[in-house]
Amino acid sequence: MGTPVQVARSVLAYGWGKRAAMSPSDWTIELAVLVDGVPVGLQAMTGRDFAVVRSVRSGSWLGRAHQGRGIGTRMRALMLHLAFAGLGAEVATTGAWADNGPSIGVTSKLGYSPNGRQVESRDGRATEKLHFRLARADWEENVAARHPDVTLTGTEQVREFLLIR
Repeated sequence: MGTPVQVARSVLAYGWGKRAAMSPSDWTIELAVLVDGVPVGLQAMTGRDFAVVRSVRSGSWLGRAHQGRGIGTRMRALMLHLAFAGLGAEVATTGAWADNGPSIGVTSKLGYSPNGRQVESRDGRATEKLHFRLARADWEENVAARHPDVTLTGTEQVREFLLIR
């Protein structure tokens, strides 16, 4: 939390740090979400030892003014397409605070299964976080067929950069 300037500075520092630390064994790809050319959110995908485990974790942020219009579902579905169809993932995981109904709703719509819960610190308070898992077969059955208009370009270069075979 903080002022808009403090939040903006924190978001930029986080992104710059992730880019500076990127390696084939530990990477984060942050995708800008644009609606009619206007940035409205971020969709991130993280892989640790991806070439071996074939698993990604997602995280996202969508401006409040843009929530409730299907954008959050679409941006996660597109990230999943990149992970599964483009990079060869076998599993995608995500998490949401237990009181974040919209995020849990997106996760449910996309076919994730519950995968545990734990208490973490949020703003200095113990808060429950829910975890979810989506296997490739479930993605193919529940998500991929609903988004036939997706075209990926440049994935071979990304795979080469991240040493994904």
